[in-house]
This record gives sequence, structure tokens and C-alpha cells, in this order.
Amino acid sequence: MGYLDSVLSSSNQVHAEEQPVSGGGVSNFIHVNDADMCSDSENGKFSYGYASSPGKRSSMEDFYETRIDGVDGETIGLFGVFDGHGGARAAEYVKQHLFSNLIKHPKFISDTKSAIADAYSRTDSEFLKSDNSQNRDAGSTASTAILVGDRLLVANVGDSRAVICRGGEDQSDERQRIEDAGGFVMWAGTWRVGGVLAVSRAFGDKLLKQYVVADPEIQEEKVDSSLEFLILASDGLWDVVSNEEAVAMVKPIQDSEEAAKRLMQEAYQRGSADNITCVVVRFLGNHNHNQGDSSKRNEDSSNRSLGNHQQSNPLNRVSGNHSDPSSKVGSN
Repeated sequence: MGYLDSVLSSSNQVHAEEQPVSGGGVSNFIHVNDADMCSDSENGKFSYGYASSPGKRSSMEDFYETRIDGVDGETIGLFGVFDGHGGARAAEYVKQHLFSNLIKHPKFISDTKSAIADAYSRTDSEFLKSDNSQNRDAGSTASTAILVGDRLLVANVGDSRAVICRGGEDQSDERQRIEDAGGFVMWAGTWRVGGVLAVSRAFGDKLLKQYVVADPEIQEEKVDSSLEFLILASDGLWDVVSNEEAVAMVKPIQDSEEAAKRLMQEAYQRGSADNITCVVVRFLGNHNHNQGDSSKRNEDSSNRSLGNHQQSNPLNRVSGNHSDPSSKVGSN
């Protein structure tokens, strides 16, 4: 896994943790294809933090992964949040196998999108084959972020979510572009597969596999000077905190672990009824950290169905400098 394996990885997460946990780390992550970004010694690095709690539930079905690894001489970052249903088995399995399947893929560097899709499909198939009759109802969402060079790829299955914050002024055409691409999420309680499942894309769910697929929505972003941070979280956060509120909370907190803990604690205080897991990845030295006015929070919500799939857009963008409700480009 590399030099951070024993200290900064979440690979030692125990099954069904009963107490809140948090952690994080910093990586030297050099963008070899962008010389301008490497002019400062801090550029090309990122820090990450995670926080996870069963919340008000007696059982824990959330899992997370934060890994720094090396593939073909390239330093990569792997981050994921996996929210189980019908027990913890599927989420635990995905946490243990998804990224391993991904980095072993022969086209991981050359065709990362295809590798991600194949790794999701393989992990789902292998789980279904290994699953026994006691786990036929077990399933899991997955929201993952993969950093390869100066590329950030976000893949999503289910109702966990990824949100990025970019600095700079809002672009007037960005909202329309994302709307045209179906970039909104329908409230998870609206459509249910077979009357029992609130997401139509998930790992596992053997009994509903005819209707539930593990094909991820994948989106690629360039890691440039405007990219400030990324939030991955289970719906224990997004049920009670909007994209813009989450960004406003994280923006003034430079320590990624503290930022993840802040989100987790806020969700709990707002009465979230689910397990709560948050991962924050902050890109260091790429911009001036203009804290702005953290009171400018947009609580407007807009919902849209993505065809027949109740599926969150893999990546929700929130500008670092906005207060106009019309600038919202994602929703919970």
C-alpha cells in the first residue's frame, strides 16, 4: 500500500464499530502533467480525514476506505464510503475488495473509467457468488473517489454522495449543463424497487438483482488550482445537511479530519436517524483559502428523477463563492 499503510489507512476498520472513530493523513501527490501547479512546494499534495459513527442506531452498516497506493510508478489515492442495508455484510465486502479489484485491473492507468466500471461489476458478481442464503437481503451503496495523477474520478452507486467545492466565481452555464445531464437526485423515499429498496443501483441485493444493478455513474474532473476539497458521505449526512451547508461547514476548517468530524457531529445534532460516515479530501496549496462568509448557506432543494433510476449524480459541484440560490448544482 505504500508508506502510509499502517498509520493513515482505514483498512483496519473493525466490523460494526460501536463508537465514533476518526482519522486522516497527508500525501505527497505530485501532478507531473501540470508544471504550473508544482511551482509551490505545497501544490500537488492533498490531506484527507474521515469520521464515522453509528449515530442513533444500535448497529453499524457503514464502512469507509482511505488508501494511498502506487500503481505503475503513479501515486494514487483511493477513497470510499459504503452504506449497507439488510445487514453489514455487503458493505464490508465491498470495502475489502472493490479497490483491490480496481488497482489489479490491467487498464487501471490507461483507461481508468473502464477499469472502475469493471471493478464494480466484478466485486458485485463475486459478492453474489460468495453470499449465502442468510445474506440474500444484504446490499450496499458505494461512493468512491480515485485520484490518478491530475485526474479525479468519482463513481457512485446508490444514495451515498460526493460533493466538490471549487473556488472562483460561479459560471452561469454550469447549472444548466448539469440539469441537462440529469444531475439532480430524487428524494430517496419516493421510488422503491419492489416496494422494499429505496435505491435502484447497489451491490448485492440478491433477491432483487433483476432490478438492482451495480453499474456506477462515473465522472472525471481535472485536479486544477480551483479544486478546494471533496466530500464523500453516506445518507446519514445528506438526509439532514444540504450540499451547500456541508461545503460551508468544511470550508473554514483546514484539518481534514476535523472537517469530517464537524460534518458527522452536525448530522447527529440535527437528528439524523442513520449511521453517519464522512470523508473529506482537501487539495493543499492549489488556491488561496478564502474563508468567505460561512453564514451564506443555501437551503433550497431541487429534485429530479434520472430516468427510471433513483440515483444521485456521481459528483455535485458547489462553488466556493456563492450565495444566490440559483447557483445550486446539486441537491439532497
